[in-house]
Amino acid sequence: MPEVTTPYEPGTPCWIDVMVPDQQAALDFYRDLFAWQGTVGPEEFGGYSVCTLKGKPVAGIMKAMAMGDQAPPPPNWTTYFSTADAAGTQAAITSNGGNVIAPVAEVSDLGRMLVAADPQGAVFGVWEPRGFHGAGIVNEPGALVWNQLATTDPKAAGAFYEAALGLAAAPMPEMPEFTGFQVKGRTVGGVQDMTNMPEGTPPHWLVNFAVDDTDSTVDALVRRDGTVLAPPFDMERVGRMAVVADPWGATFAVVALAS
Repeated sequence: MPEVTTPYEPGTPCWIDVMVPDQQAALDFYRDLFAWQGTVGPEEFGGYSVCTLKGKPVAGIMKAMAMGDQAPPPPNWTTYFSTADAAGTQAAITSNGGNVIAPVAEVSDLGRMLVAADPQGAVFGVWEPRGFHGAGIVNEPGALVWNQLATTDPKAAGAFYEAALGLAAAPMPEMPEFTGFQVKGRTVGGVQDMTNMPEGTPPHWLVNFAVDDTDSTVDALVRRDGTVLAPPFDMERVGRMAVVADPWGATFAVVALAS
């Protein structure tokens, strides 16, 4: 089991969560799809649910709420990057053209967080761990396996994430035709342009979950009122994947990794 028991290296995706209008229904949906376990959390944390897989934290689900005088954001999955200094990262984000959506905030004794958007508009989070490091299991069915940035300007995005989070954009050693984000020489995510995406698609970070069987997972998702955005297809040296959305419109990908 690919368990994570120590803090993530700064710059590495360490956590994901989704905001939806119906939290309990989402808990039920992802339980049926990925075998997650979770309940509505304590009121002091806004009911935030930490879902588990095989007893390890794997993702968060929360009810979408208004931010001040702004309406709740549309349902979406957010990728969080680990940092050793949330305040310093926030300053680096703003000084390099990013936009802070939710400034640094204390989360009990668990850590500190913020939410921001890069200069092209892709939303992401930052997590400074204290009592909680992030996902306790990754890279196996039902858990996070990859984070991919889709952006209108890969070169500018690469420069931003290097300056703000310490990520280095470079060809992936295992697939040099693709660009990856690296931390200390290890690829931790990818970046692509939006040439082949539907018109009007905004820049975004796409969360990918590993599954045993992509086609059966997609079938199960459709039976539970999810939507298929890109039907299952084979990607050389990666595996069989599909891009889908949950019943509230939050987009993610599923992939059965090539052996």
